[in-house]
Amino acid sequence: MSGAVDVRTTREIARAAVRAELGRVALELFARDGFENVTVDDVARVAGVSRSTFLRYFRTKEDAGLSAFEARGSRVADALRARPPREDDWTALRRALDVAVEPYQQDPVAALRMTRLVMDTPALCARQREKQHGWLPALAQALAERRHIAQPPPLALSVKAAAALDCLGVALDYWTDSGGQLDLVAVLDEAFSALSPQ
Repeated sequence: MSGAVDVRTTREIARAAVRAELGRVALELFARDGFENVTVDDVARVAGVSRSTFLRYFRTKEDAGLSAFEARGSRVADALRARPPREDDWTALRRALDVAVEPYQQDPVAALRMTRLVMDTPALCARQREKQHGWLPALAQALAERRHIAQPPPLALSVKAAAALDCLGVALDYWTDSGGQLDLVAVLDEAFSALSPQ
């Protein structure tokens, strides 16, 4: 292994750690003081970095607060590619979304707090929906790869991916409205069942 690979890997790890810390601090401040009352400068100060350092990692405070959500789309797409080849698209999409709901199961109290914060804050809610919609091309691409279909993915695969993401959104809304009392996996299964081919 060369020294260049080691340095790059270390740099990437350090960068990811700084991003995670800025995101954590942003969420804590939003929850404590209210989203509208927190500035980029506040997040940078509490995290112990300069404003310019913050802006190297995130364009906006919304992006910082939603940073944990950001990588889930690519992880879901990877999980989709890894599903058994003979599994139908709809089942594969449902199983791949287990990656997206995992954090809600690991720490439901923290997940519920963050989900409520996002839903109750129009700027965060809009940005979160935009980020989730951004998962669509990767999911459609993963479906096409599973079928060995030439690019771009056909419309039908994009429609399936969009429907799966809508099922996830509705399931999360129901789960949040229940105060985290509903079983999120069961709610997501029910949402998918409503659109399953008869």
